[in-house]
Amino acid sequence: MFREIKFSDVKENVVELIAKRWGLVTAGNSNALNTMTVSWGAVGELWGKDVATIYIRPQRYTEEFLNANDYFTLSFYPENKKKSIHGVCGSKSGRDVDKVKECALTPCFDENAPYFDEANLVLVCRKAAKGKFEPSQFIDENIEKDWYPEKDFHYIYYGVIEKVLISE
Repeated sequence: MFREIKFSDVKENVVELIAKRWGLVTAGNSNALNTMTVSWGAVGELWGKDVATIYIRPQRYTEEFLNANDYFTLSFYPENKKKSIHGVCGSKSGRDVDKVKECALTPCFDENAPYFDEANLVLVCRKAAKGKFEPSQFIDENIEKDWYPEKDFHYIYYGVIEKVLISE
């Protein structure tokens, strides 16, 4: 069971959740969805709204779902589920396996984007903008060398946080 709260009432450090505990970014609908681990992201105020940004490489299957849908969710889980969820969602493609089934996740479709009943915290985000890192933008020359040997520069999705759900 989830309860809606204001983003300003989130007790957890969301930066810590993204960077250390990781989360899942999920897009799609009841006919088809995909989810993947997200460990690069940010939250804050932009354009007068609470906004989350996520960074997705172009070859990721989830990127197709992000393009096809107006909403996505960021969801976070209890520490004891990290290894089982992220072991699958961070290493396997939804093109090859049913990650939801393999992780024994229960999809919820009562919002504009799917999320999972096992989550502690869910951010429901409406896409507001999309960008892409370009080599010419990097001031630190090591970024391209260290992070992009395949030249697969991340897309940046900006999502307005329209709803925050916590499990009860």
